[in-house]
Amino acid sequence: MAVYWCTEVIPLAVTSLMPVVFFPLLGVQSSKSFRLFSTKKGNRVLESGGSSKAATALSGNVGVCLQYLNDTNMLFVGGLIVAISVERWNLHKRIALRVLLILGVKPALLMLGFMIVTAFLSMWISNTATTAMMVPIVQAVLDQMDNTENDVTMMEQATGQTNTVIELEEKNASDPTPVQVISNGQVPDGTRSSEEKKMKKRICKGMTLCVCYAASIGGTATLTGTGPNMVLKGQMNQLYPDNNDVVNFASWFGFAFPNMILMLVLAWLWLQCSFMGFNFKKSWGCGTVRTAKEKAAYNVLKAEMKKLGPISYAEFNVLVMFALLVLLWFSRHPGFVKGWASRLFPEGEKYITDSAPAVFIALLLFILPANKPKFIGWNSSMSDTEQTEEDIKKPFLSAPLLDWNVVQRKMPWSIVLLLGGGFALADASANSGLSAWLGHQMTPLGSIPPWSIATVLSLIIAVFTECTSNVATATLFLPVFSSMATSVKIHPLYVMLPGTLSASFAFMLPVATPPNAIVFSYGHIRVLDMVRSGIVMNIIGVFCVTLAINTWGRPIFELDTFPTWANSTTNQ
Repeated sequence: MAVYWCTEVIPLAVTSLMPVVFFPLLGVQSSKSFRLFSTKKGNRVLESGGSSKAATALSGNVGVCLQYLNDTNMLFVGGLIVAISVERWNLHKRIALRVLLILGVKPALLMLGFMIVTAFLSMWISNTATTAMMVPIVQAVLDQMDNTENDVTMMEQATGQTNTVIELEEKNASDPTPVQVISNGQVPDGTRSSEEKKMKKRICKGMTLCVCYAASIGGTATLTGTGPNMVLKGQMNQLYPDNNDVVNFASWFGFAFPNMILMLVLAWLWLQCSFMGFNFKKSWGCGTVRTAKEKAAYNVLKAEMKKLGPISYAEFNVLVMFALLVLLWFSRHPGFVKGWASRLFPEGEKYITDSAPAVFIALLLFILPANKPKFIGWNSSMSDTEQTEEDIKKPFLSAPLLDWNVVQRKMPWSIVLLLGGGFALADASANSGLSAWLGHQMTPLGSIPPWSIATVLSLIIAVFTECTSNVATATLFLPVFSSMATSVKIHPLYVMLPGTLSASFAFMLPVATPPNAIVFSYGHIRVLDMVRSGIVMNIIGVFCVTLAINTWGRPIFELDTFPTWANSTTNQ
């Protein structure tokens, strides 16, 4: 499966279905779950749903098919449905334009604005959808700036022709060096124009690259932001069933969000220096008047915002649902106080996970109306005839915020299957003893400092993910990292967290991740440009992750101690 995922000889999702066929055939795992009970006459197997009064449960086996729609996959599906509703009503575009208009259009601020908006949106909706929405906005702004600059240059040429001859005569009187003059009385300015063209190209490259990089970085900040994060959540539940829900939405956000901010700032500084030059006065516009180009860029953003019109009833509803979901995720099990799950429901902490609020909000999106309800008799100013005609034209029930056809068209079902295939592999590796064997082979690594192990593994993953799917990379490596951690007695998350985040650091190649491919398709960037920038971006990413797990990550996940839930799993 690893070879098939890397080479993509058949689609990734189809490869992910292999465990359903081969695990039962090879006797590794059954298709459906069963429990083993002990009785006076000996052990006997009961299929799921069976019961025995005079039997004691010895062990159980979760069937391979159940891995394809487990708790983690339902969380992913619920989060994606909410993201699809945000896209459906263009709420993401409104947020993007509003932030850009607030931040301003000075070159440095414009790039920072594009990166902040892209990163924020990709925290909640797919990285691909965010990039596909942002790149046309970037392109429109760049085109308008270019057109305005050409217009200004032509105006300057027209008004400056009359004064050029006098200036040249004065220069000749003071400086005997001959000056070449062309027929219309102007000095050729080939050098300056070629430099300006080069600068324009570099700005285009920087502005478009910043979008795909910010999309990859932003996806790491939330548990549902990108596939590898969901792989970690699922594999922690598979490999360590008694982990006390150590990786939940709130704990992940507390760890990954500061890391995202740090990466975003360093990435912005790197792109600023490499493509625009770090001229503080010019970039930030300190004490300068807004140029014609900047006015044009601002007008483009304003025109796009005007096209959207005032916020609609549907957009407002989706915004409320989105905010409610985030609130429910954060307050379910905050850690420092009792969450709503344990306060409102008996044993809620045990039964309710992050997938419950995600699917609850998803259900509401199929129920809540997209248009404001209109009731007969509310508008007294209108005559009875007019009111009746209007009511006849409008359907009695408004369409819901979301319909299934839209979800079916936009839902990345292949990723759902890919996650399921990974969970099936991880579960079978643990049950068959393969994980324990791999861990035993890695025992000599115990003599190496843990921080250096984590750094080296992050670099390996960051390179590997350039030519393999991010989700497939995390799926392949995380069970191995888990086995290694338990064998050398370090906290499993100390190596699994850097591995998960590094799987999203696909910055070097257009084929590495869909956002890179979208940006590359616009034709501003060569492969070499992406490779040069991407190498430094990978180094920045690994540095930030190493810093995160050795500073604020330690108290959040208690990384200094080897947890009892990992120890009990090893013993089993």
